[in-house]
Amino acid sequence: MELSGNFFLRLMCLAGLLMPSLSLAAEGDRTRRLLEEGREPVRIFCLGDSITGVYYHSGGLRAYPEMLEIALRQAYPNAPVTVRNAGISGDTTKGALARLDRDVIAHHPHLVTVMFGMNDLVSLPLDVFESNLERIIARCHEAGAEVLLCTQNSVVATPARPLETLERFTRAIRGVAEKHAVGLVDCFARFEEVRAADVLAWALLHSDPIHPNMDGHKVFAAEIARVISGKAVSWQAVGPPQPALRHTLTLLKSGKPVNVLAMPPYDTLIGPALEQLHPGARVTVTTWPTENRSLAELRNAAKPVRQKAPDLVLLAVPATAASAGPEDFHENYAWIMNWSLSFGPQTWDVIVAPPSTAKPDLSPAERTHEDFARRLIAAQDLNVIDRPPGDRTPLPDLLGQWLNRQWNTAQP
Repeated sequence: MELSGNFFLRLMCLAGLLMPSLSLAAEGDRTRRLLEEGREPVRIFCLGDSITGVYYHSGGLRAYPEMLEIALRQAYPNAPVTVRNAGISGDTTKGALARLDRDVIAHHPHLVTVMFGMNDLVSLPLDVFESNLERIIARCHEAGAEVLLCTQNSVVATPARPLETLERFTRAIRGVAEKHAVGLVDCFARFEEVRAADVLAWALLHSDPIHPNMDGHKVFAAEIARVISGKAVSWQAVGPPQPALRHTLTLLKSGKPVNVLAMPPYDTLIGPALEQLHPGARVTVTTWPTENRSLAELRNAAKPVRQKAPDLVLLAVPATAASAGPEDFHENYAWIMNWSLSFGPQTWDVIVAPPSTAKPDLSPAERTHEDFARRLIAAQDLNVIDRPPGDRTPLPDLLGQWLNRQWNTAQP
């Protein structure tokens, strides 16, 4: 399971991004026609659980519904389309029925995507799950909305979520879609295609055993967008949300104190840099020690971060942090980022500095660490403090320049 240079090209092929479009379900014809005409606002709502909602696993600022809006704006540049996220952690089809009117139907959607199953399979009988999906479809149709049923991603099997049980619920979703002639977006099948070809590539679509990271959410969004539009999606120009320091800059501008948790060497640099950026800033910095720590030890040290609720977390995992191989690296590095983020929508800033930002000349082993880390950082949808190739600017100046760009980006 080595990492190959054409990883992203293969991933796009396996995830269906370079495949011919799927046959379009008649269920989405009206929504597609409205998008093509571009004369009136099109409202799409994505109903689901934590895999749909905005949580730590996709960076805390957006998930596949937000990416779906980006994808549809690519496909229909002149269409006034909005995609709303109606995902709630821990929810099931039972909970969705209870909040359907308030969270979805009251807003008069043209199309509703429905993605459930991960929590239903541990709390509801299969026949109840099927019945609930049917009731959701009926109520959306009664309100004049079209429906797309979505299967979820495949997961790392656990006693609570055996793969065979998830497969049964997945087959049930497909069966309900066929029975009621609604559109189907088979995300589970796409994930399983990736796994069959390359297990590590499949693992890199996840931030934990259940939840996809942003790379996984892009697979979701591309699949849904193609079923709606028949068009492929390119994510090449879509980077992490900007500005990178929304929370920190808001505090600075309002004269409030800023609490920073930073790994070396940024623990000694970030305070003076913020004070230079905004004279009079009140900055308190706590050091997150990294010397002689393995990735597993840094992961354990990340667990209390959410309880501390800092304003800014600056991650700089050294290239010397040991791991037992690609799978171990992925699991521990992902959880360092996961635990550093707030559980739900991001309430503080998390920034990552790859090793080359502080040390431009890396050894071959350090470069391997760097490349893999960058892949995981991008998959988590986090911003980086970067150094252009060949740049020799002293680190304090480089950090100051990066902060100035952030400040200017955030100006109205």
